[in-house]
Order: sequence, then C-alpha cells, then structure tokens
Amino acid sequence: MFETLTNRFDGIIKKIRSKGLLGPEEIEEVLKEIRAALLDADVNLKVVRSFQERIRVRALGEEVSGVLNPGQQIVKIVSEELTNILGREAVKITFASKPPTIVMLAGLQGSGKTTTAAKLAKWFKSQGRNPLLVAADLARPAAVDQLKTLGSQVEVPVFSEMSDPVAVAKSGLEEARRLGRDVVICDTAGRLTVDESLMKEIGEISEAISPHYTFLVVDAMIGQEAASIAETFHEIIEYEGIILTKLDGDARGGAALSISEVVGKPVTFASNGEKIEDFEIFHPDRLASRILGMGDIETLIEKAEETFEKEKSQAAMERMLQGTFTLDDFLDQLHQIRKMGPISSVMGMVPGVVQTGQQLDEETEERRINRLEGIIHSMTSLERATPEIIDGSRRSRIAQGSGTQPSEVSQLVKQFREMKKMIKKAPKGPKGRKSKKQKNRQKGGRTSNPPIKKGLSLPGLGDDQAKEKLKNLDLSDFDFS
Repeated sequence: MFETLTNRFDGIIKKIRSKGLLGPEEIEEVLKEIRAALLDADVNLKVVRSFQERIRVRALGEEVSGVLNPGQQIVKIVSEELTNILGREAVKITFASKPPTIVMLAGLQGSGKTTTAAKLAKWFKSQGRNPLLVAADLARPAAVDQLKTLGSQVEVPVFSEMSDPVAVAKSGLEEARRLGRDVVICDTAGRLTVDESLMKEIGEISEAISPHYTFLVVDAMIGQEAASIAETFHEIIEYEGIILTKLDGDARGGAALSISEVVGKPVTFASNGEKIEDFEIFHPDRLASRILGMGDIETLIEKAEETFEKEKSQAAMERMLQGTFTLDDFLDQLHQIRKMGPISSVMGMVPGVVQTGQQLDEETEERRINRLEGIIHSMTSLERATPEIIDGSRRSRIAQGSGTQPSEVSQLVKQFREMKKMIKKAPKGPKGRKSKKQKNRQKGGRTSNPPIKKGLSLPGLGDDQAKEKLKNLDLSDFDFS
C-alpha cells in the first residue's frame, strides 16, 4: 500500500542526507516536499498541517542546531513524528480478571468485520486463549454461514441462533461461560452508511454484553473517508481501538496515516492480506520505519520465529558454519520464507531494499522463486549435495527438466557457491575467534548439542545483539535481482 509514499520519502531523505548544512530555507523546502507526498497519499489535511508544524518547530529549534549531522537528526525527527501520527506505540491487550474477556466488532458493511472476527480468534488462540465466536450479524444473508466456515478453519466454535442480534449476543456470552471459553468475539451487523438503526442495534448489544473491548473495523482502501467514518462512530459509540483491514491493497495509505490522530483512538490491529494468518498487532514505529524505507527487522524476526521450524533451522545453521550447507537446505529455507507471507512484503521488511530503487513485483518474484525451485528439483540428490559436479551435459539435462535455460542453472550454482564462500569468510565468534565447539570439532572431539531456543542468532552474537546488528544493516550495496 505504501510503495509510492515510501519512494517519495526515500527521495526526500536522500536530499536531506546529501546536504551538509540545513538552514531555514532548506528545511522549508523539505517540508513542502513532505506535505506534497502526504497529500498525494490521501492523508487528512489537518493531520498533514500538524505533522508539518511539529517537524518545523523541532527542526528549527535547538534540537538540530549545533549537532554534527543535522541531516540525520532531521530524518530522526521525521521518523518520530510519523510514529506519533500513527499512534505512538502498540496497544497491549489485557484480559479480564474474571473470564471471559468480551470483544465486540463494529463497522460498516463491507469493511471485513466477519473475516476480521475469525482472524482475531486465531490471534487470541496464538496467545494461549480459548475464544468463542458469536455470529450476531443477522442482517446480511449468509453472514452466519461465512463465520461458521471461517471458524472451522481456525478451529474455533461459532455460536448463533435464529432470534434477534441482542438475544444472540447475550446467549453467546452465556454459552462461553458454560463451555469455559475465556474470550468472546461478537460479530455485529453493518450498514452501507452510518444510520440510526445501526447505532441503536450496536448500542443495545453493547449494553447487553458490556464488552471489555469494542473495536471499530475500517477498510483502509477508502482513504480519507475512513477517518470520517471513524469520527462519526466516535461521536455515537465508545470504542477502544480501530482495526484496519485491507492494508495490502492498492490505496495510497491515507487512512492508516490519518485515522488515529483524527479520532484520538489507536489502531490496535492491522489486516494485511486475505489469509487468516495475515493479521497482527499494529506497531506504529515499525510501519513508520517501513514507510521511510528503513525496513522492519522486529516484525521480520517475529515472523521467522513463528514460521521457521526451529530444529531444522538450527541444523541448517550448523551446516552453514561447517561448510556442508547443500541446495536441499537452500530449498528448505525458500519454502520456510514463503510461509512468512508474500515475498514483496517480506523483502519490504529488510533494511536497504527500498534504497536499491527496485520495485518488487509480486508475480515476478514468485515466478523467479518457482524457477529456482524447479531447477533444484530437477537435480539428482548427488548434484544437490555437490553442485560443483554439474558440467555442461548435466546443466542441459537440468534445464530441460525444469523448463529453464542452461544459463539460469549456471547462475544458481554460481550464486550458491559465492554464498558458501561468504559464509566461510564470516567471523566464527567474537573478533574472529573460533568457538570452543568448533575447535573441538576440528580436533575430532565430541560436543553436546546446544538447546534449541526461540530467537534469532548470528555467529558470535546473542539474540539482542543479533537484532541490533540487523536493525543497523544497510543492504543498499547488495544485488537482489
């Protein structure tokens, strides 16, 4: 969604960093470009003016004057203020001391409430909870059946009955207590526009079940209108947070950048895809980092931890360090990366990718990975283990079997060989020293296998050090083609 805005900010940041000194005139020029970029992204005008003024005050004040690198300081200010308009910090969900924790979803028809209810149920399950879905949307045909289908996908029971929405909500709460479910998610009906009957029904359901959290579900694709809808709901009902849906769409991003500041309510969750698992806590600082082309290492690490099979990844890392990493291992890593989501989304979290100036096209990237997989699958087990044996005749056979060109086979083998060389040259421990385990291995000694722990490790670095190292990565010199 934010590709155009990210490219605009990338150009602005490059200009800032290229200037040695930044006086009032240069700062005003930067502010004009930021204003134009945000307005083109359909950000609310009041939000743009407020954002612009806060940067102006900080940039022209003592915060920048006298610092060694004023350009970097202004980039930092822009990043912080962008985080502020997105909501400052992620919201933490707390659970009722006496279960169940009751959640009610409100919003207009077509905003994605029913799908969001199932995604939210899956998220609560990932937190170790046992949710129950309540289908209180009786106005839309097949809404109950849709929720039951989605509920079966996430293995969460769905309660509904043929009565009225308020009665369904009350009975659903009683059913949750009877079953010992500790979270209730109530899906309510929507309308095409905010009207009196919609607000009356939502108000009655809210009064009947007294939700701990009421979330307004808003379609991010409708731009500035999203902020207006949130404002209208805010005037009529009390809600604790906003769930933005369809953040993976082609809209310019104005909703995400406007809604929190306009209504004074935080964006709590974001839905960034059609799949049930495409749902996460909304982190303003991480989104700001992505928009500014600085990547999002924290989310990348979390997704990897959720997706990658720990023992297989640890074993692959061991083989990498030993120099015995094979194309089978490489193929397995490709499969695990694909589980993390769309490849363009994953690469967008890597610092420096945007600065390469490349636009990652989803279909092109998927085709490229499919071809890589096809080439590897067309090799024999011996060729995958020792690709250096691949000569001209083997290359032709592999290319024919995978529907590719011999040059593509050669390129894959060459890149794999270079990757292994880079790994061998990497420091094996602090200051390049080999670890005790590696010394023992060279001497033929035995070592016990280390415990598999959750987290990301780099050779010679602990989890926190690895994350900090990755945050500061600049991959602009790497070729991702």
